[in-house]
Amino acid sequence: MWLHVRQLALVALLAGAPSLAVAADDWQAQVGEALGKTGATAAGGIYRVGLPRTDLKVTLDGVELKAGFALGSWLAFEKMGDSGMVMGDLVLTMDEVSPVMKKLVEGGIEVTALHNHLLRNQPFTMYMHILGHGDPVKLAAALHTALGESKTPLAAASTPAAAPPPIDLDTAAIDQALGAKGTNNGGVYQFGIPRAEPIKDSGMDVPAAMGSANAINFQPTGGGKAAITGDFVLVAKEVYPGSRLQRCTIICSTTSRTSSSCISGPMTTQRSSPKG
Repeated sequence: MWLHVRQLALVALLAGAPSLAVAADDWQAQVGEALGKTGATAAGGIYRVGLPRTDLKVTLDGVELKAGFALGSWLAFEKMGDSGMVMGDLVLTMDEVSPVMKKLVEGGIEVTALHNHLLRNQPFTMYMHILGHGDPVKLAAALHTALGESKTPLAAASTPAAAPPPIDLDTAAIDQALGAKGTNNGGVYQFGIPRAEPIKDSGMDVPAAMGSANAINFQPTGGGKAAITGDFVLVAKEVYPGSRLQRCTIICSTTSRTSSSCISGPMTTQRSSPKG
């Protein structure tokens, strides 16, 4: 009798397994709703939301920069038990920085870095790195309020995304040189190269999807040349040895963080502080 009851209970539990899986994933849907922009599940169960600044027309020395090159805001949410974490990078114009920062602080979101990735670009853009701990849905709501102080597009595209234009570069040679395989994101050849060792913050894993990967972007400019920007993730002891800078042939702009960018010149070896 007791065996029969236990068998029935097991059958009922297994029958309810799909609904349990739906409930487990429901927090991501709630995050998308609270933020006002849906994302996608990345490796490690990370919910990542891209927020490209397609509203901006940014040029640097005559090169119009694509959103995927250096104008891609993003947010990544992670949930572990009753706690959660969000990390991200917000691309903002100068007049958006103060009001967005004010709302972030009021919402309990930390601003871990504020700097430029480019020089002489018009309009000038800043990059605000954020970190938050707590309920992912509440964090998303706070971020929605803060983003409302900028012109960051949140509405879904009215038309399906078109196929990206071909990359007019020797991508096979670039892959071989970097030892990794890039992807075409809207005509920008992108790399996300994770570090070998695991990264943690407050005991929670920080996988590549949350910004712990080295990022390198190539935007073709014609004639086999490219605009190149990068964001290197380093631990403290790696900063100084990697700070030797090779001169770029046309333009090279670097910040004091992990960023480097060149237009129509070779990639630099500029590296600096690890991500906040």
